[in-house]
Amino acid sequence: MLKKAYSKTGRVCRVTFRLPAEVKAQNAMLVGDFNGWDTQATPMRVLKNGDFSATLSLEAGKSYRFRYLLDGKRWENDWAADAYIPNEFGGDDSVVQV
Repeated sequence: MLKKAYSKTGRVCRVTFRLPAEVKAQNAMLVGDFNGWDTQATPMRVLKNGDFSATLSLEAGKSYRFRYLLDGKRWENDWAADAYIPNEFGGDDSVVQV
């Protein structure tokens, strides 16, 4: 799930990425264009209900590809993403448009 909040100037958007507990993972990383696809750069925190969450400030007017890396080995998409684009590995990347 994606939640967007734009700055008063409209140049920056705070995007909250949320992954439900049903993914049954011990840890989750948010990986995408915004962090150079670095699998260690953006760990997601675990909420009381077991969901994972991370919030980033992103430049508005752009689209960003991303995925979730669960337990260091399993890739998951955000099924509430704004779009999906095929990737070079035979799957799809989630897209957030801000």
